[in-house]
Formats: sequence, structure tokens, C-alpha cells
Amino acid sequence: MNEPGIPFIVLAALFLLVVIALCLLGVRRFQLRRALGTVDASICSASHRWQMGVCRYQESELEWFRLLSLSPLPHLRMTRSSIVLVGRRQPTEAEVTRVPPDVVIVTLEYHGEQVLLAMKFGAYAGLSSWLEAGPVVGIGTWR
Repeated sequence: MNEPGIPFIVLAALFLLVVIALCLLGVRRFQLRRALGTVDASICSASHRWQMGVCRYQESELEWFRLLSLSPLPHLRMTRSSIVLVGRRQPTEAEVTRVPPDVVIVTLEYHGEQVLLAMKFGAYAGLSSWLEAGPVVGIGTWR
């Protein structure tokens, strides 16, 4: 085999892998957004880093998926009955550059830990309605 051909084959293979990974990210994003009950929502992790993602409402769970991941499994799963909606606020000066524009910061409490979500106001209204529509504690099948 020709010596100059080996680097070309390696580069072509790497380029092909990058293209395939980008295509898979696009297909995953399309599949997540196609499902009912999904909204774009960034989350603030324990290290105070904001990560972009997608929230999906299930019957008894709120799931959060990382935007730049190939995993079909949610990164965070919160049980509906354990989520407490603390409130909402506008992004602070430090957060404005780290979250998408025109969002509200939603503060949730889950098992005693604070979870921050950045989402559009319409998505926040949907989240609060979804939480309020759950069965009352002691009544219902999943609490």
C-alpha cells in the first residue's frame, strides 16, 4: 500500500465518524422533540454549571436529557410526587450569559436538594400546571 495513502484513510475515517456522530445527535434531538410533553430546559448542576437539555413530562416523572449526548436514557429523573415548586425568578447578571435568552429560572426542591431549571415562561406554566394536576397525597395510585 502507498505510504501517503495511510494518513488520508485515517483522516477520512475520522471525518466519517464525526459526520455519523453529528447525524446521530440530530436524530436523537428530533426524536426527543417529537415526543409530547418535551420542552427545552437548561439545568444548573451541583458545580453551578448550566447545561443545555430537554425536559420530558411522563405520567409520574420529570426526565431531563442532556442536549449533547447520544444516550437514549435521561440524565436526571425526578418523581412527580417528590418535586416541590419553590418559585421562579429572572436570571441574575452572572446567569444572563450562561442561559438562553428570554427564560425564567425555576427553582424546584427534590428530596431536600435545590434544582434550578432555565426555561421559557410558557414551559414554566406547563410545568407548574403538570405539578398541580397530580393527585393529592394519600389519594391516587402512585404516591
